[in-house]
Amino acid sequence: MTEERQSGLWDRPGAMIRPNDHPVPHTGGWRMGKKPAVTLSQCVNCLLCWQFCPDSSVVIEGTTFSGFDYNFCKGCEICSAVCPTQAVVMVDEETPVDRWGRIQEVQSL
Repeated sequence: MTEERQSGLWDRPGAMIRPNDHPVPHTGGWRMGKKPAVTLSQCVNCLLCWQFCPDSSVVIEGTTFSGFDYNFCKGCEICSAVCPTQAVVMVDEETPVDRWGRIQEVQSL
């Protein structure tokens, strides 16, 4: 019998994961050519993208949508599908956006 078994460690079901206690794999490299991008002026901050994102790649500052963390986004397109204002769109990987996937809006004079 192993030492862990003798100590009763295996007699308790379940596990506990604490923040920063385990490695977090960067899965953004799995994207297949498309990434989400957002036009913040169209965003109504409903946070549906955050609620439905399976990879926790939607960045929230306080209670406000801020953008996407491409280190974790796999490009599943759920965020663009649930966006009620089409503020989130899928763009080609090469499309220029800022660090958080925000599309720079051109100011008209």
